[in-house]
Amino acid sequence: MSVKKQIEEFIASQLEPKRSEFQELHGRILQLKPGCKLWFLDGKNAEGKVVSNPDIGYGSRPHKYADGSISEFYQIGLSPNKSGISVYILGIEDKKYLAETYGESLGKATVTGYCIRFKTLKDINIDVLEAAIAFGFENTNEKTQRPN
Repeated sequence: MSVKKQIEEFIASQLEPKRSEFQELHGRILQLKPGCKLWFLDGKNAEGKVVSNPDIGYGSRPHKYADGSISEFYQIGLSPNKSGISVYILGIEDKKYLAETYGESLGKATVTGYCIRFKTLKDINIDVLEAAIAFGFENTNEKTQRPN
């Protein structure tokens, strides 16, 4: 099954209102970065055990792991959680940047070094969230780039 189809089925499997909110966010992210690489991680490990919430990923960036290895990973992630939605903005070196830049104007959300978590879209300023996502697409951590 194609990644696009996996994403469509995943969004369709969500209960309302999360389904509509995921569909809206998915559309907005694709408008910000048309044609970006799409990812779908089902949250299962190699043995089929659930180890995390499923994620939809957007874009592509080299990701450096603790052991020094580098592999491709997404820039922006979208994931359901028990109480709402998480938006991951990966590759930002300054772990205070998201909270300091977008935290106050975002609305009712929890902002960590790379995650913006909120209950519903009604609780946040969607334009501020879009600005944070756009920043994430434009600013990939310099330290994760492949050496020349």
